[in-house]
Amino acid sequence: MNSLITDFPPLAFVDIETTGGHSERDRITEIGVLTMQEGELFTWSRLINPEMPIPYNIQRLTGITPQMVVNQPRFDELGPELLMQLRDKIFIAHNARFDYGFIKAAFKRMGIDFRSKVICTVKLSRLLYPGQSRHNLDTIIAVHDLEVSARHRALGDAELIAQFWQKCIAQFGVQKVQNAVQELLQSPSLLPHIDAQLIEDIPEKPGVYIFYAENRRPLYIGKSNSLKSRVMGHFSSALSVRKEMKLAMQVKDIDWIETEGEIGALLLESKLIKDKLPSMNIKLRRSKDLCAWQLVPNEQGVLTPQLVRHDDLKPGIQEDLFGLFYSRREALQTLQSLAKKNQLCEALLGLEKNLPGKPCFAYQVKQCTGACIGKESLAQYHLRLHTVLLKFKVSIWPYSGPIGLQEGKSLHLIDQWCYLGSAMNEDEVEELLTSGQAEFDLDIFKIIKKHLQKSPREKIVALQRPKRDQEIFE
Repeated sequence: MNSLITDFPPLAFVDIETTGGHSERDRITEIGVLTMQEGELFTWSRLINPEMPIPYNIQRLTGITPQMVVNQPRFDELGPELLMQLRDKIFIAHNARFDYGFIKAAFKRMGIDFRSKVICTVKLSRLLYPGQSRHNLDTIIAVHDLEVSARHRALGDAELIAQFWQKCIAQFGVQKVQNAVQELLQSPSLLPHIDAQLIEDIPEKPGVYIFYAENRRPLYIGKSNSLKSRVMGHFSSALSVRKEMKLAMQVKDIDWIETEGEIGALLLESKLIKDKLPSMNIKLRRSKDLCAWQLVPNEQGVLTPQLVRHDDLKPGIQEDLFGLFYSRREALQTLQSLAKKNQLCEALLGLEKNLPGKPCFAYQVKQCTGACIGKESLAQYHLRLHTVLLKFKVSIWPYSGPIGLQEGKSLHLIDQWCYLGSAMNEDEVEELLTSGQAEFDLDIFKIIKKHLQKSPREKIVALQRPKRDQEIFE
């Protein structure tokens, strides 16, 4: 074997086992590396404590149990040793974007920007054996009669990759394999229709990314505190997650917009999804059926919930709004659930016909305290109703005018729970403040409310609608 691979630059045949398919969320449990140095083949294999549970299906597949890794070193303890194994070598793996993506992400968490030339043996197999219908590792084992020592263990699978490499050289000769390697290294794209340099240019910074399908049709919009890792995560997960595979197969181009931090990324993601309507974003879509309950006294002085629909809804301004809800159906279901749980009268709530002097149906089955027939005083009933709805109360805008929420060098402009945009200087602030009130959006409302509650006072800047020669930033 040695004589068959000494004509190549230093090589590292690599395989990993993990807790799952997502390089940001999951962790490595085992790494196996075969390296070729000065004509000699060396093996390096380590179990790693992932510091998280190993799903049962993964345990069954790999045989790696929590008991096996609990006393093993963490990745950051083994990182320097692994780096010595991989440094200045061509990184060779089967479905390389998975293994390389996980290892790169793990080094990134250590503050190390690991980079290497990468060869994927799936792509190598496709290039050298174009008539072969499948190129997964089990197929390659069967077709090339590889010797299996420990399938689905890192070192065992790394040895299989090295054996396949040997078979290729034995069949095609060193020169042809070298040519194939050169071709793959010149075009190391994660996907055949995505330029590798485009992926390389994506920064490890907060922001929003946009995947486009054919004809620049928006396909998916997402956000991350680390753009490149998140985008790479989509493609590595495509190996094991059906939804991600469907997405990856359609991506033809990628754009991204950097933000100063998490708040900017969340706000921009929500805004762009509403504007561009990407086909694979199910959540965060614009709702034209937004509504809320408002308590209005009827002719008998009973406070009755009235549904305020989208066109008449002014959250942050209107008093006594309770909700908010994406649809009338959601609003009714919530009210019915609250009535049953808290023994509120469904007749007085308008959920069933109210017959004067007659008990509601719920009273007859002991699910109403009798406000409909005077068994409970109206004052007591109103108090209970307000108490039940209190956690759904829509907050009135707590500022006298628009504000700016400072994040890094960016100022996120907000007025009456609406996101106006983000500015980097006074001119941009003035432009946003004079462009008119933005439409209320429930998803953005939730983001703003959450972050205002935990933002330090000094990060919140009071603003005024601009007048001639008036300073906006103090």
